[in-house]
Amino acid sequence: MQTANPALMLRATILACAAFTASAPALAGPDDFGPGPLIVEYGQIAAVDFDMAMPQDTAYQVAFDVAARSETDALNRTLTSAARFLNMHAANGVAAENLHLAVVIHGGAINDVTTASAGPNADLVAALLDHGVRLIVCGQTAAYYDVEREDLLPGVEMALSAMTAHALLQQSGYTLNPF
Repeated sequence: MQTANPALMLRATILACAAFTASAPALAGPDDFGPGPLIVEYGQIAAVDFDMAMPQDTAYQVAFDVAARSETDALNRTLTSAARFLNMHAANGVAAENLHLAVVIHGGAINDVTTASAGPNADLVAALLDHGVRLIVCGQTAAYYDVEREDLLPGVEMALSAMTAHALLQQSGYTLNPF
């Protein structure tokens, strides 16, 4: 009996998914998004009829990684995604005390969490911190950009490096959100 070539099977699966996605109707349009229950001002969500089981007693420990700085006077997309994660899960029955997030910040994104250049992100950072989200800056990035601890927005932590922060978070049970 001949076994199928795994590379060809993967390619066929990707093509089938792409074809399905292209023909699938949209679940929600931009007008279908609204405020979530935890951080009303940020991280808008849409109601979705989903199939994947989501045990409501699960404790989520999720780390986000952000290196890209936001556009001038724009919200950082990853910080907004962290707010959306909180809102989506709370809106679908997960208790806020079961949502543990950390955002590891490095590269140009450091400018979105400093007192001198955070702009509209300052209020978003405060809202995330109010909901227990850890915001952790890479110390190596801080050194590169001449950012001192006192330059960070209140509540933002400093790690030796982003790599160190991710390693410690993973050892503590956090998974890395790939988005």
